[in-house]
Amino acid sequence: MSFTSCLIVMLGGALGTLGRYAVSVLAAPISRDMPWGTIIVNVTGSLLIGFFGTLTLASGRYPASENLRLFVMIGICGGYTTFSSFSLQTLDLLRAGHPARAGFNIAVSVITCVAFVALGHVLASRLNGGATAIAQSAIEEDV
Repeated sequence: MSFTSCLIVMLGGALGTLGRYAVSVLAAPISRDMPWGTIIVNVTGSLLIGFFGTLTLASGRYPASENLRLFVMIGICGGYTTFSSFSLQTLDLLRAGHPARAGFNIAVSVITCVAFVALGHVLASRLNGGATAIAQSAIEEDV
């Protein structure tokens, strides 16, 4: 891990985070009953990491430098959504012939993340005088 790599990832992450915020703001009017901004971000981020990662393999027709792959896949996609990494890893398990592991990854990731959001809420609520809210505004729930 070099200083240059860190800068590349950081810059990509900033762009990904800004993209996530922009999608969430644009989707706010339709996100009353479902978190459409988050769903859109997760789906498009998964599409981006799957497409770019495959397209730019060193052994493929359109190889990209490791720095460009870091910028897009770790930086932009990581700042935009970590769901894209989860999706890529799950696909890799499926393609490697491990459907049970892929299913376990899905179940553990989703159940554990929701449980840990709840745990974090409970712990912070106790420290914060019994607060019941998690987000202060609708956009925070979507970001």
